Amino acid sequence: MNGDRSSSGRRAGRLGVGVVGAGRVGPILGAALAGAGHAIVGISAISEGSRDRAEAILPGIPILDVPVLVERSELVILAVPDGELESLVAGLAATSSWQPGQLVLHTSARFGTEVLAPARAAGAIPLAVHPALTFTGTSLDLARLAGSWFAVTAPTPVLPIGQALVVEMGGEPIVIDEANRPAYAEAIDTAASFSTAIVEQATRILAGIGVETPGRVLAPLVRSAVEGALARSSPATIDLTALVSELEELEEE
Repeated sequence: MNGDRSSSGRRAGRLGVGVVGAGRVGPILGAALAGAGHAIVGISAISEGSRDRAEAILPGIPILDVPVLVERSELVILAVPDGELESLVAGLAATSSWQPGQLVLHTSARFGTEVLAPARAAGAIPLAVHPALTFTGTSLDLARLAGSWFAVTAPTPVLPIGQALVVEMGGEPIVIDEANRPAYAEAIDTAASFSTAIVEQATRILAGIGVETPGRVLAPLVRSAVEGALARSSPATIDLTALVSELEELEEE
């Protein structure tokens, strides 16, 4: 792997970033870091849909097998489903793929850095960074990153690295302790799932009585209700963007 492996050199220069996973999240975070001046060395994508998404968000970036991608990267972003994360990290450790001084960042809300223990044992630097945002997997998400909150969990000495990466992506870091990641994940899931379910139920009712654009009708009402709830709550408790992003999509229909 090329590049200055020292912590100070890493932060002073640019990172070679590899993105594992071309779902809705990985390509967007890769594009955000590219916009901050980092070099995207490659992305992994298996399905035709994920390949198309990778090309749309990161045009010209090579699609690589995961071991090759990890070997070439100074920062590895693991943007994979929760159920795949643990086995992926362990499998790469079993093949001695992780490298000393390499940054390994996963995007799961549920896990802290303990799930990255096999990589850490090989000398990698573990970071758990979750953007509290509902992603569409399109370029619209890049603008939505600005001002969004990112949960950051990391060993204290390297916590500033995770926070700095969030700032470079346009977000606001909030530190979540390792033990509190499950509660954080529950809060995020509750806010996103509940708001989506309520909006969908309300739009179905209005559509059932002949309202042609129920999303447009409900958007001001739901926004004002959410803003009122946020005003009565701690700013870190609920994320407005995550709650109303579904509304924005409804308005566009």
